[in-house]
Amino acid sequence: MSQDINNKNEWPLWEVFIRSKAGLDHKHAGSLHAADADMALENARDVYTRRMEGVSIWVVESRHIRASDPGQSESLYEPANDKIYRHPTFYNLPDEVKYM
Repeated sequence: MSQDINNKNEWPLWEVFIRSKAGLDHKHAGSLHAADADMALENARDVYTRRMEGVSIWVVESRHIRASDPGQSESLYEPANDKIYRHPTFYNLPDEVKYM
């Protein structure tokens, strides 16, 4: 094993997403350090699903996640304000539609 794998302080950070039994989407559960994706998945199972809460786990290395800057939210979302058809309140959904 390389020194990077042996030194836990240098393991990459992974973000953990869990889909609950009743849920339709994965929700962020937390973060952990692991040497690789397989270890991250196993550790996520052990740490975040101790009581069998989930049916699916995603792990994503944090360095692969890109996020917008909250300080620039006005310029990021401003172009959508004039497109009311993008807002969910523009459409009437039938009662039969449970998940939208």
